[in-house]
Amino acid sequence: MLTCAQETSTTALLVEAAARRGLDTAALTGPAAVERLTGRLVHWYGGPLAAARVAAPLGLALLEPDDAWLTRLPAELTRRRIELTTLAEAWTLREPAFVKPPSDKSLPPAVYPDGSRLPRTGERIGPDTPVLVSEPVRFAAEYRLFVLDGEVRTGSRYARFGRLDPGPLAADATAFARRLLAAAGDTLPSAVALDVGPLADPYDSAEHWAVVEANMPWFAHCYAADPDRVLDVVLRAAGPWAALAPADRRFVRTAA
Repeated sequence: MLTCAQETSTTALLVEAAARRGLDTAALTGPAAVERLTGRLVHWYGGPLAAARVAAPLGLALLEPDDAWLTRLPAELTRRRIELTTLAEAWTLREPAFVKPPSDKSLPPAVYPDGSRLPRTGERIGPDTPVLVSEPVRFAAEYRLFVLDGEVRTGSRYARFGRLDPGPLAADATAFARRLLAAAGDTLPSAVALDVGPLADPYDSAEHWAVVEANMPWFAHCYAADPDRVLDVVLRAAGPWAALAPADRRFVRTAA
């Protein structure tokens, strides 16, 4: 397994999990690391910019959810209006909205008072950059669940009221994720990380769960989830083309 050179807590946990099952690991310290692995069956954990440089020479198939996936879900699963548009269109917003890239970190995900506060152009963004624009909501808690073949393998809480706070996975989070996966059908890759949580609504005492987003497991923190089970999902989500299932071909990330 090849990882990014900048080690994170999740990278360290996954490297340890890989070692427990006898898998070789290496860090992407430069072109020489890629040369040494060329021709071998390689898996990846790290960011999309580095992944874009190594995917072709190493024959990697990197799975990611469709950019518009959230916008196609029924309202009872999202609990908010969501639209996939471009950064240029988002510049015209005249009211507060939560704006984020569908999958990468090309601009900071946040609630922006209006479109004038959004970044204009830069090395990684421009007018045609796709963004998700949604009605602002507040989650009382947020959970990340790692899913393989439609089954929740592991997960944990990662935030409460927008602040980082890793903790155990709640049974209600798993139950909602299963309902979400049943409704999503075949619209997700076989390996995916799902973020879900209950909304914090001061005007409604009932607990309403909603999906936050779907993520690429090979670029997702595991927080308090079981790293051995997270590794199972990562290996499927970022592995060799030769091992790619036909149903996952439409979810392979294309080079920017």
